[in-house]
Amino acid sequence: MEIQNFDYVIIGAGPAGLASAQYAARSGLKVIVLDAAGAGGQVMQITELENYPGVFPAVNGTDFMLNMQKQAESFGAKVVQVQVSSIDKQQNNFVIKTRDTEYHSPYLCIATGAVHRNLGVPGEKELTGRGVSYCAVCDGPFFRNKKIVVIGGGDSACSEAIYLSTISSDVTIIHRRDTFRAQKAVVDKMFSCGVKPVYDTVVKSINGSMKVEGLTLENVKTGETSELSCDAVFIFTGMIPQTALVEMLPKDEAGYIKTNEEMETMIPGLFATGDVRSKSFRQIVTAVSDGAIAANTVKDKIENK
Repeated sequence: MEIQNFDYVIIGAGPAGLASAQYAARSGLKVIVLDAAGAGGQVMQITELENYPGVFPAVNGTDFMLNMQKQAESFGAKVVQVQVSSIDKQQNNFVIKTRDTEYHSPYLCIATGAVHRNLGVPGEKELTGRGVSYCAVCDGPFFRNKKIVVIGGGDSACSEAIYLSTISSDVTIIHRRDTFRAQKAVVDKMFSCGVKPVYDTVVKSINGSMKVEGLTLENVKTGETSELSCDAVFIFTGMIPQTALVEMLPKDEAGYIKTNEEMETMIPGLFATGDVRSKSFRQIVTAVSDGAIAANTVKDKIENK
């Protein structure tokens, strides 16, 4: 098996990983980014990215991520589409194994992100980006004064419903139970904002041809089905942080990796950035910030050696 040595290896080519690669490579470090799917991450699902500071008019997520990759590569970073099979630490080096190559480095960053917990119903995948969304801040403004439905019952779903109520006066939240799991204060505020609850109900399908037009619902207690027209569906049934390669690391209650303010985990030299990291706010801009901080920390550690 071929062995390649780098100053800094990053697993994950989303905004956090590519930003970290750019900052590290621009500092003169030998950097490689590994990702089974190539550059992109969740951003590739965004049709119009309009809330990233300095990017105006809005661009689509694919163009944004391809530009991030080109920018990182222009400073010397290498981006490789490959599946990482395992991570180990041998003395002062991390050993990152793929099918044909071992990458050795004293510093490693996990930027593998998180994936949305899907409903898994017909129409969800087909209409993602055309009315189906998993980010109210990203896509809510496109549905101003439209009929909006939120799916979920936890803090995230109720908080996003509150935000969406500032965009539209017609917001409905659908929950499969008869009470919300969110904190009472959050639920009370949501109701005070005029959000309409539908209890004991699940989505059976998301309907529409070129865009979301409505939902087929089922009452879990009676089995009765019904139709609900809407223009947008925001799904907040949880996120799944992608931590399979580093299950040994301490995590918060939701499964996100704990780090310090320099993005370093409990294992010296091992960093976590972006949506896989435990934090209060997950956006492209915060992921990029995480990546830049991790790269700067690595640079400082190498210089201090």
